[in-house]
Amino acid sequence: MALLGIEGLTVEFPTRRGTFVAVKDADLTVEPGQIHGLVGESGAGKSTIGAAIMGLIDPPGRIAGGTIRFRGDAISGLDAKGMRALRGRKISMIFQDPLTSLNPLYTVRQQLVETIRLHLDLSETEASARAVELIERVGIADPETRADQYPHQFSGGMRQRVVIALALCSDPDVIVADEPTTALDVSIQAQILDLIKELARERQVGVILITHDMGVIADTTDVVTVMYRGEVVESGPTREVLGNPQHPYSQSLIAAVPRPDVKLGRFPLIGYGGRVTEFRIADLARDWPMPETPRGTPLVEVDGLTKQFQTRRAIRASRRRYLTAVDAARFEIRQGEVFGLVGESGSGKSTLARMIAGLFPSDEGDVRYAGRSINTGRRGVPDWYRRDIQMIFQDPFSSLNPRMRVDAIVAEPARHHGLFTGSALRQRVAELLDRVGLGADAGLKYPHEFSGGQRQRISIARALATQPKFLICDEPTSALDVSIQAQILNILKDLQDHLNLTMLFISHDLPVVRQMCDRVGVMKDGKLVEIAATEDLFAAPGHDYTRHLMSLMPRLDGLSDTALQRA
Repeated sequence: MALLGIEGLTVEFPTRRGTFVAVKDADLTVEPGQIHGLVGESGAGKSTIGAAIMGLIDPPGRIAGGTIRFRGDAISGLDAKGMRALRGRKISMIFQDPLTSLNPLYTVRQQLVETIRLHLDLSETEASARAVELIERVGIADPETRADQYPHQFSGGMRQRVVIALALCSDPDVIVADEPTTALDVSIQAQILDLIKELARERQVGVILITHDMGVIADTTDVVTVMYRGEVVESGPTREVLGNPQHPYSQSLIAAVPRPDVKLGRFPLIGYGGRVTEFRIADLARDWPMPETPRGTPLVEVDGLTKQFQTRRAIRASRRRYLTAVDAARFEIRQGEVFGLVGESGSGKSTLARMIAGLFPSDEGDVRYAGRSINTGRRGVPDWYRRDIQMIFQDPFSSLNPRMRVDAIVAEPARHHGLFTGSALRQRVAELLDRVGLGADAGLKYPHEFSGGQRQRISIARALATQPKFLICDEPTSALDVSIQAQILNILKDLQDHLNLTMLFISHDLPVVRQMCDRVGVMKDGKLVEIAATEDLFAAPGHDYTRHLMSLMPRLDGLSDTALQRA
């Protein structure tokens, strides 16, 4: 008997324009000890299936047909009380966004203890000890101390590990993992995936793994189901589906996966269904001011940047404790190149980028831009520097103001710096939205009306509004599926080719780094341990830590050579 079975599942959402069918006649099963992968583009219905299993379909959405069974018993028709008895105790879910999964007003220990005591018959002391054990199990160092901290004191990757610890609290029989490794670097991703595989193997836990990372699918799952526009288009053993995909959409999806073994000129776009987006970045080059710095000469020079954060406050200085997030970083970024920055979660990558951008003051060191010293201390950076440098943030959901229309969001930087006014500004905004494939009409809408990939394109349009010469990309594609990721990365490649932009590209996805970057710096515990040309780094990493990261990179051995060669 299957641990979890879904037969003919259909989920509908009534709207003013008619009924939207999010999932149509979907079938899948999960056996004890089996990891079942669920892949597809944004909007394919993957997360909707996970929500249906957990009984978390938001009204007016409803299960319009089909049955969900747990150990043979139908659970799709249970009332709220019946689902509460299953949810968390027998079936747990790991949500994609750790910020919305954790209560900012409670410590991590309090949240774990509450969940443990709700489902298990343990005392406060026993539950507290189990909470610390779970924190350590998901790879967080110094668990006793970190347990008493609040979610905002953790990095994005660490918050995701706390969410995973919450899902494991009750020793569930089924885990629905919705993009559980999206915000994690390769080393922590490997720990989490090993933990999931261990649970499946030793405790016979059934896992539904929803992810856009085909490397994770190839490396972790036993069975994979491919979804397209709410329907299952292909399903079977992972090696068979990835090694010899039968459906055109499956073939197209695999072709869009970044290659870990060879560098490509461009990323292939998913053409199934006629939905390839056209970008015309080259048109922007007409009036784009060319940089004064000759190509190949240093544009940004980082000289000994150091940043400390106080972790324990005290009146006496001797009792204060500090965390050194960035420790005397030194490197240069040359005009026209893409410089990559990789490392584990908490290694200091984003902190370093924010100091370069002038968003964080540095404690020591300086940044030189085109030979001019930029004061990154408490006084901030000059306004002309902020015009020349722009940043694309990791999360396209929180980096856009939900109360502003898209045209106002894109226009704001140019208006602030006085570059365009009136009709010229409106024309500029319309042109930018058109060039990134959204169309000028997108300016009349609000951010919530767009998908994650579309919102990231709005962020790119906003970053281009001041005609910058230096672009900082902080995990710009980590929350996107492979098809949208290919579109965004192609835009960035076009920006470099046609506008001669210089970029700092931060990512935990090593195959993406190989495709995008000319040189790469590797960070560990706030220090740059290695800097090398990208091909040299991947062919022969010089530092032990770099070799460790490379060894943890998910391999695509299960993917068909034919599909990969399409790239």
